[in-house]
Amino acid sequence: MGHFMRQKPEILDTKLLTRSHLFGIEQVHLRFNNGVECHFERLRTPPIAGVMCVPMLDDDTVVLIREYGAGTEEYHLTLPKGGYEHGEDWREAANRELQEEAGYGAGKLTLLKDMTLSPGYMGHQIRVALAEELYESRLPGDEPEPLEVLTWPLSRLEELVERDDMNEARVIAALYMVRARQTQAKS
Repeated sequence: MGHFMRQKPEILDTKLLTRSHLFGIEQVHLRFNNGVECHFERLRTPPIAGVMCVPMLDDDTVVLIREYGAGTEEYHLTLPKGGYEHGEDWREAANRELQEEAGYGAGKLTLLKDMTLSPGYMGHQIRVALAEELYESRLPGDEPEPLEVLTWPLSRLEELVERDDMNEARVIAALYMVRARQTQAKS
């Protein structure tokens, strides 16, 4: 498959349609290189980046949390994550979120990947970090209810992914990346 770089479309205009305290809805008027013009709507997220941790108690045991997702109106198994606070770098944010949501700190944090979520209409990005050398440490968080903390063996990842309450794509991707990394390290 060939690889080529296309010139990005020209942004002719942007217009804020509405705003909430979390994001705005913006209309973008674009002109593509072939002359076609069109309008897209996108969510404008604040410039605050997000971070998500894959906390590993050992080479096979991941720490998960169960929390309510207002968008789906269901409880989901997920990983500790959240936004950066003013002045934090990704390591500080990851360790803080891990302590607030799962009750662990990390002695070692490794960047796995920066991910987007629905880039067709949203600019939100999240930095995924592997958290190792865990130790018990809890910070007060901003969650409206206590989060359930549980563990799962990565060697049974397929069974986890089959569960109805494990359905967040970026969480599943992060877990598979860590399992592949752990498998490769053993080879």
